[in-house]
Amino acid sequence: MSTSAAPAPVLAPGVLVSAAPAESPTVAREDQAATAMNVPWNVVVWDDPVNLMSYVVYVFRAHFGYSDAKARTLMLEVHHSGRSIVFTGSLEEAEAHVSSLHGYGLWATYEKAGEN
Repeated sequence: MSTSAAPAPVLAPGVLVSAAPAESPTVAREDQAATAMNVPWNVVVWDDPVNLMSYVVYVFRAHFGYSDAKARTLMLEVHHSGRSIVFTGSLEEAEAHVSSLHGYGLWATYEKAGEN
């Protein structure tokens, strides 16, 4: 008996088949999902032609519990810049806030923090 390892099978000249197990696609998706859950996410409110500035302040105060000063600052950022990051947290929290803000009639989305 020979103690050397058997050569890797050859499918075609220059193409080798590895005997090493490949990473499971399920494991790769789970790793990506875990990474996505650990990354902070921003909730962005966008300027719209419908809602009054006073209503947007009301929503920020009622939904997030922000002070009047913070709510007004965020509303003015939306008004002048077209958007404002109003919350940063987990993906699940961001999704819930966006859904709630839609319920108030605001245009809101979420994005990975640091990607804008």
